[in-house]
Amino acid sequence: MTSSAVPSRSADPGRTTDGSSIPSLAVGTLLAGCLAVCLAQIALAIPATLNGLFQEDLHPIGSQLTWISDAFLLPVTVLELTFGVLGDLFGRKRLLVGGAALIVAGETVAACAQGIHLLWVGQVLAGLGAAALFPTSLAMIAAGTRTHRDRARSISVWAASLSTGGFIAPVLGGITGNYGSWRWAFIVVAVIAAVSTAVSLLFARDSSAPEGRSLDIGGQLTIGVGLFALLYAVIQGPTDGWGSAAVVTAFIVAAVFIVLFLIAEGRAASPLLRLDLFRNRSFAVASVVAVVGMFSFLGTAYATSIRLGPIQHQSPLRSSVAFILLNGITLAMTPLTSRLLERVNGRWLLSIGLALIACGDFLAADLSVDDRGLGSLVLPLGLVGIGFALTVSSITATAVNTVPVHLAGMASASTSLLRDFGFTLGPAVIGAIALSRAASDFTAKLAASPLPAAAKAAAGQVAGAGGPLAVNSVPAASPPGAAGPLAMQALGHGYALGFTVCGAAALASCLLALVALRGVGARTPDAVEA
Repeated sequence: MTSSAVPSRSADPGRTTDGSSIPSLAVGTLLAGCLAVCLAQIALAIPATLNGLFQEDLHPIGSQLTWISDAFLLPVTVLELTFGVLGDLFGRKRLLVGGAALIVAGETVAACAQGIHLLWVGQVLAGLGAAALFPTSLAMIAAGTRTHRDRARSISVWAASLSTGGFIAPVLGGITGNYGSWRWAFIVVAVIAAVSTAVSLLFARDSSAPEGRSLDIGGQLTIGVGLFALLYAVIQGPTDGWGSAAVVTAFIVAAVFIVLFLIAEGRAASPLLRLDLFRNRSFAVASVVAVVGMFSFLGTAYATSIRLGPIQHQSPLRSSVAFILLNGITLAMTPLTSRLLERVNGRWLLSIGLALIACGDFLAADLSVDDRGLGSLVLPLGLVGIGFALTVSSITATAVNTVPVHLAGMASASTSLLRDFGFTLGPAVIGAIALSRAASDFTAKLAASPLPAAAKAAAGQVAGAGGPLAVNSVPAASPPGAAGPLAMQALGHGYALGFTVCGAAALASCLLALVALRGVGARTPDAVEA
């Protein structure tokens, strides 16, 4: 990559589709982009505080509870690169409008669901909308800025809006779940999505960057099949067995199609993802850290939601306090984060943020599953929340600021893909690890327990159908209910291991950022050109 003072006019994504220049980021565009990403994050995070109610009302078994979250995250992960191309080619404003409209449809379907399968359908539709909103909102904001300071501030506001969605979701889920029904949570999100649709339609200023971009059908198909197969294998592994034909086949298909994607992108005249972006060390490291670090964060959030909901059966309102700690801190830290992005090397922000996440996870792993007090969660989840505030902003700024300005759309889509791939892996991997550990612990403890043979047999049958979570949820007075305390302890050990894995992942990312970004200075978007 070579330096140039000003990017070429023809490739400038900061121009509107009619060719007029944008001297600075339009307020309407910033408002529309921030509302869109806030909406997408609310829709992503809302199931977490409702997992306990889903368990009580819909009675999911095995991995079905995990699929409620991942049915949303899967299309987000698979299609973000595609929506990045579509926005560059045909204009980003229509993607903001269409994405929000899809969330209206998806949340409405979810609210009407009488069973787990229709709930999945609603989540998939909403996920399609979010797949358009995440990269498009960031690309529109990045394309409308002209200086490093303006971009840093705008990205900080965007990241704060994302975290605001994560802050609103648990409060919304807690209130509606406690005083009404989980269905009302989806209805309220649909109303917010309708407002976002109107704001984007009325106030957003369109932008695009069609030069050098085209629909890469081969890349879209191969990355879609590869990521879907990988996530399917990870989610279904604990239920079907890691050695089952379906899971092994899915892993093989994932490996083959991801390799085919890399080959296709290397040969494409206009690739979905320019692989040479990863020659930029800052971008490459930020990409790896985005996957692993965000896996750690959402894995923590998922483990917390299962601990408070299906395991301890705490109310959604009490559970929401934990998620306020995880997400609300980012909003409160926005002025500080913006200044730090301008003045501190991204290497230090990433390293400190990830180290704080690791510390919080290791502390959470030591908490007893019998401890239902929210006070014990303040320190560990507070550390994770502060760490996330530093990490998500610095990852985004590092990735977007170190590529040519006319590649803002591609970089935004790539960063969103990697971040949300990490988000998708969080519930999938942590759910798989925790449930596998809990199932083996419960089986061993049940066999060694002094419970009557009839109670053991009944508990074994329930566990065989739905795992320890099902045993933990049956009435205590029933025959299998006698094994409830054993199931609760097994689940506590399983999700403690989940917190530990999240902490180890964050620590590994911290060390990578600290070592690999040594000597790499920040590069402004004004000084980079392909």
